[in-house]
Amino acid sequence: MAIWLTKESKVIVQGMTGSEGSKHTRRMLAAGTNVVGGVNPRKAGTTVDFDGTELPVFASVADAMRETGADVTVIFVPPQFTKGAVVEAIDARIPLAVVITEGVPVHDTASFWAYNVARGEQTRIIGPNCPGIASPGASNAGIIPADITGSGRIGLVSKSGTLTYQMMYELRDIGFSTCVGIGGDPIIGTTHIDALAAFEADPETDAIVMIGEIGGDAEERAAEFIKDNVTKPVVGYIAGFTAPPGKTMGHAGAIISGSAGTAEAKQQALEAVGVKVGKTPTETAKLMRELMSGR
Repeated sequence: MAIWLTKESKVIVQGMTGSEGSKHTRRMLAAGTNVVGGVNPRKAGTTVDFDGTELPVFASVADAMRETGADVTVIFVPPQFTKGAVVEAIDARIPLAVVITEGVPVHDTASFWAYNVARGEQTRIIGPNCPGIASPGASNAGIIPADITGSGRIGLVSKSGTLTYQMMYELRDIGFSTCVGIGGDPIIGTTHIDALAAFEADPETDAIVMIGEIGGDAEERAAEFIKDNVTKPVVGYIAGFTAPPGKTMGHAGAIISGSAGTAEAKQQALEAVGVKVGKTPTETAKLMRELMSGR
């Protein structure tokens, strides 16, 4: 069992013929992902060979869906074209769009997210500026390494790509149902709360790791949601305990002002609702290991 991405998912890649798109399409295929084609209007009607697997290129997401039954798109296009690519995916009503691109203008993200809401949110958007989503042993949509963990019963939602990978590796012997990298931009599609709700409803997920970071109030809002809606145990980690106030650290959304958005404030909010928070990723993994050993 997994959330949002399963072995049956049919994946297309917007930007499959570009350098990043082709590199990661090859990786996804090697991981067992059912990639069924790509989208590039200028190369529609051609095919691309990926180590013996010939994938067709379509003019649009709608064409690809009609011809292949695709229900997931992974978007590898330059920042200036990302808004148009996401809007195209929304117009086609594809159920899941994973936006990998970094450096998307916040105004563009706000615009395509508002457009998605106006269209009834028929497309789940993960990202932008995210590593994607992986259901180990089933499917991998994005840039998450496929060989660092196995399948299991932990759910993982994280703002940070590299911390996603570290947590997957630290708990590789226990394994994960699904790992979701939601991205760290100020505006994103899928949130911690969305993933927490999905993991809570997934019968194959027993416990949840939530990785946040300084800046904004997403983790505090997640804590409130956990208090009222999540019965499964959650452990957490907040990146940025040593970050100086007023500095942007890594992600565009990771900026703190005064006492708002600090790691300490987020830790306190989570611990107040029963979430154990590690001071380091390794300590967080240890907390989860102890929790799972008692189940």
